[in-house]
Amino acid sequence: MEKPKFYITTPIYYPSDKLHIGHTYCTVAADTIARYKRLRGYDVFFLTGTDEHGQKIERKAQEAGKTPQEYVDEIVASIKDLWKLMNISYDDFIRTTEERHKKVVQKIFTKLYEQGDIYKSEYEGWYCTPCESFWLDRQLVDGKCPDCGRPVERAREESYFFRLSKYQDALVKYIEEHPDFIVPQSRANEMINNFIKPGLEDVCVSRTTIKWGIPVPFDPKHVIYVWIDALSNYITALGYMSEDDSKFKKYWPADVHLVGKEIVRFHTIIWPAMLMALGLPLPKMVFGHGWLLLEGGKMSKSKGNVVDPVILAQKYGVDSLRYFLLREIPFGADGHFSEDALRTRHNSDLANDLGNLLSRTVAMIEKYFDEIIHLPEAKEDLDNELITLAKEVYEKVCRCLDELQFSNALIEIWKLIARANKYIDETMPWVLGRDKSKYPRLKTVLYNLAEVLRIVAILIEPFMPQTTPKILQQLGISKDENPDITAWESASQFGLIPEGTKVKRGDPIFPRIVEKEENAMEDTNKQEVKNPEGAVPADDKNEEQKEYITIDDFAKIELKVAKVLEAKKIEGADKLLKLIVDLGNEKRQIVAGIAKHYTPDELVGKKIVVVANLKPAKLRGVESQGMLLAASIGDELCLITPEKDIKEGARVK
Repeated sequence: MEKPKFYITTPIYYPSDKLHIGHTYCTVAADTIARYKRLRGYDVFFLTGTDEHGQKIERKAQEAGKTPQEYVDEIVASIKDLWKLMNISYDDFIRTTEERHKKVVQKIFTKLYEQGDIYKSEYEGWYCTPCESFWLDRQLVDGKCPDCGRPVERAREESYFFRLSKYQDALVKYIEEHPDFIVPQSRANEMINNFIKPGLEDVCVSRTTIKWGIPVPFDPKHVIYVWIDALSNYITALGYMSEDDSKFKKYWPADVHLVGKEIVRFHTIIWPAMLMALGLPLPKMVFGHGWLLLEGGKMSKSKGNVVDPVILAQKYGVDSLRYFLLREIPFGADGHFSEDALRTRHNSDLANDLGNLLSRTVAMIEKYFDEIIHLPEAKEDLDNELITLAKEVYEKVCRCLDELQFSNALIEIWKLIARANKYIDETMPWVLGRDKSKYPRLKTVLYNLAEVLRIVAILIEPFMPQTTPKILQQLGISKDENPDITAWESASQFGLIPEGTKVKRGDPIFPRIVEKEENAMEDTNKQEVKNPEGAVPADDKNEEQKEYITIDDFAKIELKVAKVLEAKKIEGADKLLKLIVDLGNEKRQIVAGIAKHYTPDELVGKKIVVVANLKPAKLRGVESQGMLLAASIGDELCLITPEKDIKEGARVK
């Protein structure tokens, strides 16, 4: 049976001196879908590349004292190195300076000219060199480019034009009849209402003032303007109009074009109009994802606010960076990037939740059963919730990935990881391990944990391809030797690890990242009631080493229920909040290091538990008249709150 086909593309990136984390975001997303489809048995073609012509390149090369080709060759090499570092599994990398591309672009231009869809005229208008876009007076914002906000130049020259206006009605009809063509829907609404319905202008598709480009074959003083050149890459890479067009016949139309929202207009108006003129089917979907924003707005080299993905990958690991990009922001929406958020995700989700689950499970199997996984022998009702959730997560992840909802897919996987960690707390395998008569039950508990990890390892492979083999190796499972229990579909079944599988404990798969400098949060942590490291140990050393207190000691602590009346951030202290709480008969001010976990709005009206008789102390110069109770695991923290609504001032006993 022939495999189903799947063709996915990223934009071909402009070869600036360095790609930033925003470019990496789109390419990692495309790679994740490509990997997922391959695991589902699809014949996948994943295309990326570089758009290398234009006035900006010409000027930059001149400034660098190089030819344009020398200039782009060096940069393209670094882009390919980045994609190799990030484990981007592209099937083809198209460069617009390659002969296979240039020849076909000339054929496309000639065909459109001969059938009357391209004509010669004179252009006068505003041109943005960085964006390589022409604009009308009404489209400028404060006299500047509406896309990048930079100055525009007045341009007047003889040009060839593409009859975009001819396809206005056809475009509206197609978009309205194909609701999945432009995703998210907000992008489709924007294209129709802001660009198409107000009236499409014919677009300039050649320049005479630029030499660095593909010459118009029948009028060589003109070079073909960037969008006819660049957009055609999606079909030139497949061999359209070439001697071997087998890939074009096999994979076109594209299933998904992934693009940043700033170039949706070109991919959903100019590109489909070109395809209509060529008599070709349109791509099935153009997905316009949002931007990664910094404090200064959208990342841009000209603004000096770019983030280098190479440095981040070296510090946190490639899979940690991939996980963060796809987990932190719902795909399609804008989101903010910060290294603090990346570090928190790494330490909390990866090092603590997943890494700790793996190391604890393997360590207990090693300790109690000489590294051997045994089949379950004593199943209890407590196991059913974990097993049911493990069976359900597969379908949920598939559905999310089919809809390009990466963040939601990872949320579902981490629900299973969280449930497995809770299962350890509930079953207390270190207690079962003290009594040989309870070993049948212990075998069941550890088997269930190993199975959850097997399923998780399979489901995270599209997102974190380096992590999957590390988990499977510690579980004693090989993809080559155990294809039946490591295939994608096997994640839908529970109970596949065979009797006698031998685990092999390894290094932590996600070592914690610890910042050396001390901060206010560390001061407040000393006052908070915490479970050290938040982890149940693989052995019972902590049980033996506990220092017990008497009931009289505990009676000295006055715990009360308080209601938060106000909450504000403390200026200059990123992790501190100042709370005003009602203790029933008085109001208190408490300073707490919880700003990374709760916003002030979340806290107002919440009932919490506080230590009411703690000696007042000053934190960052602000007096704190008590301490709230919180529980934490690694970097994850939650406040202790009453189970039922009870009046503030109630004593906790």
